Amino acid sequence: MASAPELNNRIPRIASIRASVLWPLVEQIDRCSGKADLLLACHGILRSQLNDPYAMIPMPRYVAIFEEAALITGEPTLGARLGTLVQPSDIGPIGVLFSISATMRIALERLAKHANAVQGATSSGLFEENGNLVWSYRLDDPRMWPRRQDSEFSVAAICQLLRSCFAWGWRPIEVHFEHVEPRDQTVLKRIFRCPLVFGETANRILVSSEDANRVHRQEDPALLRVLERHVAELGGQSAMPETMTDQVRALIGIYLGHKPITLSALSAELRISVRTLQRRLSEEGTTLRDLVRDNRKMIAATQLAAHVQKARIAEVLGYADSTVFWRAQKAWRGQGSGPGQPG
Repeated sequence: MASAPELNNRIPRIASIRASVLWPLVEQIDRCSGKADLLLACHGILRSQLNDPYAMIPMPRYVAIFEEAALITGEPTLGARLGTLVQPSDIGPIGVLFSISATMRIALERLAKHANAVQGATSSGLFEENGNLVWSYRLDDPRMWPRRQDSEFSVAAICQLLRSCFAWGWRPIEVHFEHVEPRDQTVLKRIFRCPLVFGETANRILVSSEDANRVHRQEDPALLRVLERHVAELGGQSAMPETMTDQVRALIGIYLGHKPITLSALSAELRISVRTLQRRLSEEGTTLRDLVRDNRKMIAATQLAAHVQKARIAEVLGYADSTVFWRAQKAWRGQGSGPGQPG
């Protein structure tokens, strides 16, 4: 059995989200059934808690409420539809900061940088792939599942913000989701207006380089300084201290299956030396190989339970083929999760 410190390293910490994000859900349930107060109470939340836009609620409760709301309303694409109603002010100062950015790239960079001002336990970031910009989003904690509604809401909300703040006719190159493909994609295709890919390692929006870099406005430096400071203060108030394991796990969540995950690449991203990265992870009882393997095991378990084909799982996890994936599974079963085992 793993020691307590090792378990703490391997299980992401539970975080919170701004209570105000629940208001659209509450209003929707009120219109459909009037059972919003009962649903909130079942999860230990009172409507009065939602009056303060800066109040926080546990993320697992938010995710569970969202999934139950879709069942209560009989609307499987509830999250995606509510995402299309999001305005910059709905996510507070970070939304205003997003809206006054000169380009889509800058807006997404600021959103990724200050994501913890809205919610915690989230891997959100940007990277380049084939000349295009990729925005990635995933909740870190594997215990929060299913979470289709949060995923579709978050991705739809970002697309909506990009359209309302930059170009109403904009379309992503592709949109990726971590959950399995639903039977009916009609509503989703109408909302996103682009090819959809399911069963990925994270939720992603692919933006063309041309769209990402097009200048839409001149920024106000004085207003930016005020907003940046306020958002940074909010993030500092709500953020939990991050270990090196937390930071590396977040980068793995962003890059897995799309960029090489190596000590040199991650140390450059974290602006530390390879030796320092190895030492810090070792002090926390883990290694990069451990973290990559654990991430792959978590995603594989979820997708296997959803009956995703092994060849597809191997592809999204970055394995050469299903045979290599099968060997990794055999190693997981036969050798446990000790440091340094194949992953």
